[in-house]
Amino acid sequence: MKSKKSLFMRFLDVVERGGNKLPHPFTLFVLLIVIIMLTSWVTASAGISVVHPTTGETVFAQNLMSGDGVLWMFKNLIKNFTGFAPLGLVLTMTLGIGLAEKVGFMSAFMRRFMLGAPEKILLFAVMFMGIVGNIASDAAIIIIPPLAGALFYSTKRNPIVGIAAGYAATCAGFTANILIAGTDALLAGITQEAANGIIAETEVSPAANYYFMVVSTFLMAVLGAWVTKKFVIPQVGPYTPPEGQIIETESFELTKEEKKGLRLAGIFTLAFFAVIVAVLFPSDSIFRGPGGTLVPSPFLSSIVPFLLLWFIGLSIFYGIAAGTIKRESDIPKYMTKAIEEMSGYIVLVFIIAQFVQFFNWTNLGLILAVNLSSMLISMNLTGLPMIIGIVIISSFVNLFIGSGGAKWALLSPVFVPLFMLLGYAPEYAQLAYRIGDSMTNALTPLFPYFPILLGFIAKYDKEKAQIGTVMAIMMPYTLTFSLAWLLQLALWHLLNLPLGPGGSIFL
Repeated sequence: MKSKKSLFMRFLDVVERGGNKLPHPFTLFVLLIVIIMLTSWVTASAGISVVHPTTGETVFAQNLMSGDGVLWMFKNLIKNFTGFAPLGLVLTMTLGIGLAEKVGFMSAFMRRFMLGAPEKILLFAVMFMGIVGNIASDAAIIIIPPLAGALFYSTKRNPIVGIAAGYAATCAGFTANILIAGTDALLAGITQEAANGIIAETEVSPAANYYFMVVSTFLMAVLGAWVTKKFVIPQVGPYTPPEGQIIETESFELTKEEKKGLRLAGIFTLAFFAVIVAVLFPSDSIFRGPGGTLVPSPFLSSIVPFLLLWFIGLSIFYGIAAGTIKRESDIPKYMTKAIEEMSGYIVLVFIIAQFVQFFNWTNLGLILAVNLSSMLISMNLTGLPMIIGIVIISSFVNLFIGSGGAKWALLSPVFVPLFMLLGYAPEYAQLAYRIGDSMTNALTPLFPYFPILLGFIAKYDKEKAQIGTVMAIMMPYTLTFSLAWLLQLALWHLLNLPLGPGGSIFL
């Protein structure tokens, strides 16, 4: 007789079945474009309009299926793609970060940090490195969990605990980090596109959420270590290797060449940032803003090129010392490989760019945002409860759609104008989304790396490599991180703290 599943496990079954029935994100956005076309025809025929909140002009819904609409779609198809702000930002960051990954710097740096950590702070080191490791995007999810598992196994601890902690940390890193990553550039570009419908020529810096991210990094690392010790270790229990099974663990020790490469990369980093400080120090520096300000300034607007030069420089110094760069032609070769791995993203961006621009042209986003803001104002629901509601909506959507960029492209045309109409900055809308997007990453079985996590665990214990078991292990991390992020968000909101350089809560 089958044991009856709990309500929560039945809910997870529904989530898994529903998510598995969703089409590929590319197909999903094609279907959404069809829906936009039909909706624009209906709303335009009905003469639906709103008053633009900043210009005072009456804005009508525009019909994509009209002669003008069809002509506009064909004339702007290529422009929509090549002019999509996130595309250039992400590919530029990929050139630098991808080079650092391909020459081996990212892997060596992560191993050096974790292997060199004293045993007493091993849990914190795993969490911190997992979060910061997301500078390498998804590569951290492949490196950190198995490395943590091997470290735990070698110190006669339960390796499944190490894998769980490493996976939870890398998933949390999509919102928290001490460095500006490709994710920041991607989301900032999408936010900027959505914000321009309300205030033309709005600029959203990739560093707009930086202060919040840095605090989150240390907060989540400390909490993650505490959750692991308080809940996960007792939950998983002691580890007993399968009888007769000898588990071979990969050697994560650094070679002499890798250590030399890290030293040279560190020296270059110190010199590079010293030059930046020297360039920014004069009050009349060309990288300062009007009156000598740093916020806003050309430096913040140029943060991605600065990061690109930094990653290229440290990659070259590391690669030459480590032996992964033997000739100058190796540099563009590694960059090419990094871009090749972005081919799926480029294809997805093509259709996402059309969706965003079609949605903007029809004025449906503005109309929806104006009406939603009016409804929220009439309900007196415009403050922190509304913000938390947006976070929860984002976290629920994240259970079904794995791609962070695709989700924000779907939600930003409504969320960003809505926030702006209620007096909040577009950077704040982006932050609310990012928190929701990260809250359930570790929990959802539809996250692309969840099956890989099961494989990591199966190496040590096949019985525990089950969806329900792993989700139960991840649950304490998800609940603790979610509560902590919501409390941190509330504190930032109530104290009106800056989100980052050039990023604020209110317009």
